[in-house]
Amino acid sequence: MDLITTAEVEAAATRLMTAFAATNTDDYFDCFAPDATFVFHSEPDRLTSRGEYRALWQGWLEDGWRVAGCASSKAHIQIAGPTAVFSHDVKTVIDVAGTKETLHERETIIFTRTESGSVLAVHEHLSPAPASPKENS
Repeated sequence: MDLITTAEVEAAATRLMTAFAATNTDDYFDCFAPDATFVFHSEPDRLTSRGEYRALWQGWLEDGWRVAGCASSKAHIQIAGPTAVFSHDVKTVIDVAGTKETLHERETIIFTRTESGSVLAVHEHLSPAPASPKENS
């Protein structure tokens, strides 16, 4: 299997973040392998498949949830053969039935080249970002 490139990871991450920011369900979930896993600080259990996460997402949508804005910063890519670790800080504005909330989080996404040659996410881990010292002064 061919090595994954930084450019491919950047393109895959951009595709994923663009779909997420638009609350575009189909395009967003197309960025993940069917057996992808997810660890979110806001959820009590690990999600063990794309389908499990999509069902959770659908429940959020039914509750009036959507992404109102999303910005990525401090991206870092580590290449490891046909796999790469993409980490970044993410500021997300969510809107739940007209009430907006801004989230500051750190995210790690593992991308891999599939047998068909595409680059998909196989794991996502989201955690709250610590307050920066500048915010506390």
